[in-house]
Amino acid sequence: MSSSAAQAAPKWTLVIHGGAGVIERERLTHEQDKEIRKALDQALEAGSRVLGQGGSSLDAVEAAVKVLEDDPNFNAGRGAVFTYEGRNELDAAIMDGRTRAAGAVARATRTRNPVSLARAVMEKSPHVFLSAEGADQFSIEQGLPQVDPSWFSTPERKRQLDEMKAKKVGWYDVDLKYGTVGAVAVDGNGHVAAATSTGGLTGKRWGRIGDSPVIGAGTYADDRACAISATGAGEYFIRLGVAHEICARVRLKGETPKQAADAVLAELGTLGGTGGVIVTGPGGNADWSFNTPGMYRAKATSDGVKKIAIYGDEG
Repeated sequence: MSSSAAQAAPKWTLVIHGGAGVIERERLTHEQDKEIRKALDQALEAGSRVLGQGGSSLDAVEAAVKVLEDDPNFNAGRGAVFTYEGRNELDAAIMDGRTRAAGAVARATRTRNPVSLARAVMEKSPHVFLSAEGADQFSIEQGLPQVDPSWFSTPERKRQLDEMKAKKVGWYDVDLKYGTVGAVAVDGNGHVAAATSTGGLTGKRWGRIGDSPVIGAGTYADDRACAISATGAGEYFIRLGVAHEICARVRLKGETPKQAADAVLAELGTLGGTGGVIVTGPGGNADWSFNTPGMYRAKATSDGVKKIAIYGDEG
């Protein structure tokens, strides 16, 4: 192979997250730390494999998120938190930066991988957003893998709900950890995509829906700017339209994805919101920004960059 051919090899970038919040070394056991890093690595490998074989950014973010949905260490799919009534209600979204097509679901209860259901909404329906019984019905009609709702429940999430009820601690996650998962990628053709999946907040009530499935709040992708997946106190991300706001700053102000993410997260903080985002753009950036003590995060690129981090001081 000539040097010019080698230089022409497709470039790609993948960034993933497994949630942000009060994630500090003293709050995680050595075993938990090890398990989470292993899961992030497996998700990174799944997405990187797609991109390395010339696959699309859309396929890559779905593949990475499915790994995290199946891992009980995260608040998405298996391991999702419980509603106040003791149910697991799942939200997810996916977006294609090439066409700005998008799909999302809220309060799904039987689809093993909600991110795949969101993609089916995008590709197989005339709609962007389906919810509750309708989302479940559509999933069955599309032949997606179904599970009994008990598949999603874990003893640790039940304990968190019981603790919240006992303490009457209010509306938010008792551990102040937002275990939402997400991925953003740019493929060899320069197209970006984003996907996000979550179980929401421990003890959520009244059919509450957060930012993760809201296009422009927790998830957004636009080839003209960047791809974003967010995690945190969803109500604040919805009010600011965080994901779209970051992309708009890149597209209209000429900021780098990192500059835009930092600016919007700073504004989020002034409103009282906490959380973080991962971001990439057609230029191959691989960045994150968060205003919490930690964020489960990882990135990989075709240039051989690979990083897995949990705590704020890991860079």
